[in-house]
Amino acid sequence: MKELLPKDRPLLLLAPMQEITDLPFMRVMESHGGGPDVYVTEYFRVHADSRLSKSILRSIDENRSGKPVLAQMIGQSIPDLVRTAQLLEKYHPVAGIDLNLGCPAPVVCRKRAGGGLLRDLGHLDAILGHLRDAIAGRFTVKTRLGYHRAQEFEDLLGLFARHSLDALSIHGRTVEERYRTPVHPEWIRAAVDQLECPVFANGNVVSVETGRALLDQTGAAGLMVGRGAIRNPWLFAQLRAACLGQSKCCRPTLADLYAYIRALYEGTASATRFDERKHVQKMKKYMVFIAQGIDDDGAFEHAIRRVTTPREFWHLCETTLLAREGFQAAEPPHQSSIFCGFGALRRRSSETRRNA
Repeated sequence: MKELLPKDRPLLLLAPMQEITDLPFMRVMESHGGGPDVYVTEYFRVHADSRLSKSILRSIDENRSGKPVLAQMIGQSIPDLVRTAQLLEKYHPVAGIDLNLGCPAPVVCRKRAGGGLLRDLGHLDAILGHLRDAIAGRFTVKTRLGYHRAQEFEDLLGLFARHSLDALSIHGRTVEERYRTPVHPEWIRAAVDQLECPVFANGNVVSVETGRALLDQTGAAGLMVGRGAIRNPWLFAQLRAACLGQSKCCRPTLADLYAYIRALYEGTASATRFDERKHVQKMKKYMVFIAQGIDDDGAFEHAIRRVTTPREFWHLCETTLLAREGFQAAEPPHQSSIFCGFGALRRRSSETRRNA
């Protein structure tokens, strides 16, 4: 991954998010501010009977952005992970293979996959060793700090150092913390200081200010952005401009946000057999993030969660976004239950500057 790092700014990656970061979503990201520098697919589920998902392969085969695309796997069976990694490497556009050690979903963890592997370091050690031997190209990992406590990351660092990873992306929370707490940048900093591979920081990046604060506090080679990019697809362009010292930066209006929602609706609808009511339900997966900060009292979010038809959906979007002038808020509300704890990043940066 070192050869992919820009010389004048941090690398920007779109975090893999299941049932979110498919090919249509990647295309929408690319058309709104230019997207990230690197894409990562949704995870390929790996088990004894697994086959490569055709829909996820499309985000590699049919991605016309010209950007590198990493293929992510999730599972715990060594033979099947090796088999799947070798199959994925045959896809010429694939830029590398990524192992998911961060998914906190209970159903995944119960199967000793995703974040669940962080409870079995012996088995994880074996997985990393076999995959490193089997993967001819880039082998990267996305992890959380540990399962129960952030201090578990000390032992994880030793594993990662032993297996010559090409890059490590770190979501700065534990599995049990899910998305409910501030991130712990000091542990990402420990990885930056101790590992030879590039380390990318993930979690709580919802704005330029929080992104720069996370970079300052970790020294990471780049940022992986997930939920913040759903809310604001222009965030990658804003971060690029800020890191390059450019004063002129895009500031999306409410009308721009409406156009983004329209692009998401139409792009994702064209990729599946269309059912209007089911599609409104799919759009709600994006809208819970996009709605954060639209109004002070959360009325838009409350209402959008309850619409059931396209007519209701678009009437609400039009009366909320097109009927008013103004800009998208730079950050979600600090009391948001969707974006928790991001204010702690800025407070730490302020304290550091005061003490300097």
